[in-house]
Amino acid sequence: MNPLFVVVACAVLASLVALHWYVWRRVVRDTTRPGSPVRRVATALLVLGPVLFVGAFATGRSGLPFLLKQIIAWPGYLWAAVFLYLLLALLAGELVRPVLLRVRAPQERERDTGPAAPDAPAEPSVPADSTGAATSGEPAATGTGTATSGEPAATGTGAATSGEPAATGTGTATGGCAVAEPATEAALAPPAPPAGTLPPGDPDPKPRPTPSRRLFVSRIVGGTAAAVALGTVGAGTYGVLRGPRLKHVTVPLATLPRAAHGYRIAVVSDVHLGPILGRGHTQRIVDTINSAQPDLVAVVGDLVDGTVAELGHAAEPLAQLRARDGSYFVTGNHEYFSGAAQWVDHVRELGLRPLENARVEKAGFDLAGVNDVAGESYGQGPDFVRALGDRDRSRASVLLAHQPIVIEEAVEHGVDLQLSGHTHGGQLWPGNLVAGLANPTVEGLERYGDTQLYVSRGAGAWGPPVRVGAPSDITIVQLAAKRS
Repeated sequence: MNPLFVVVACAVLASLVALHWYVWRRVVRDTTRPGSPVRRVATALLVLGPVLFVGAFATGRSGLPFLLKQIIAWPGYLWAAVFLYLLLALLAGELVRPVLLRVRAPQERERDTGPAAPDAPAEPSVPADSTGAATSGEPAATGTGTATSGEPAATGTGAATSGEPAATGTGTATGGCAVAEPATEAALAPPAPPAGTLPPGDPDPKPRPTPSRRLFVSRIVGGTAAAVALGTVGAGTYGVLRGPRLKHVTVPLATLPRAAHGYRIAVVSDVHLGPILGRGHTQRIVDTINSAQPDLVAVVGDLVDGTVAELGHAAEPLAQLRARDGSYFVTGNHEYFSGAAQWVDHVRELGLRPLENARVEKAGFDLAGVNDVAGESYGQGPDFVRALGDRDRSRASVLLAHQPIVIEEAVEHGVDLQLSGHTHGGQLWPGNLVAGLANPTVEGLERYGDTQLYVSRGAGAWGPPVRVGAPSDITIVQLAAKRS
């Protein structure tokens, strides 16, 4: 085995483990009690999810029963999409977490510091000398001060100069002095709290336990992230299973004759029939194309993810395609993972005409098709010379090629318009950024010299049956003549 492959595989596995641990920490550990049933169930799901995803990916091209592939694919691939958006949402939550931890509600501040005490009524001031003795005829206020009049001492151990007993405590008069005894418990007891309040330490008769601030913030961030992830994946799954929508694009060609003005080509790519998308999906695509009544149908690769034995039945609705000038097919990279030769024969039986490095003449333009670049590993790669080398360049030309990366060869051979797929428009945002690194155009129409390139987002989905930010489509490309 290639050592570089082993290193890359280990790095990917380590990254997946680390990212799943981070998600578990934020969504499970920080929000649940240790040993609680909720924590146990959530932990089990976070372990089972990636196992099913790896299983779905690994069994996709294996010889296991197709039913088993379907059972594993649905939860495995859906988990991949949920995990992606859960991770992104949690990372975004890290930006607001410090703010939420610092923002405190008034009730929390009052609970931590206690309610503000009401202002106590002012007491009359009593002048005192430097030794703390009262200079008036009133009793001493506090401490060990000695009263200078005949009034008794107020508190503490102060001595009265008269024969009167001490004012407080149980002191006895000896030799004219009142010796203060310790005050009773009743005398030392704090004053009763105001009505309607609870003494310190007394339990609330109606306790309302609230989580700590950190736990509260963790639950808010984790719960929001989970809701965002599930909502995003749910909407994206519905968009795929509902089927692609029609998109209309007008492309002017300098050499297109006036007689061919308005010619309409239905471009469909990346259907990806497989363990998840089956015959029903094919039927929705066929019905959508037929409703548009195109002049020609172009299937530009990645029709299937599986063998003819597994998916031949799912592709059968393609025989219902209706177009004045017929339906054409070129291979994508996934056909070569699924037995390209068998699929070429099968689509021919369904009424589609494969263009394997070949060209046909239509009224007003040449239609050519080349094999996908993945076919080079099987001795069946693209051959532009064979498909375009001897054509009349005064005629307009339209090229069917699965991957946009062959645009340079199309420019060299004077192609007017190249129709491609492969990118899925990114399928799962921010996948469009990654797709942009490997493809000259991710979606839509762009010009390269005298050649225009149109890239469809595709009619299906690979892996997770989910699309976010890149809805599936079938494009009706209408050719327009520049000259009158």
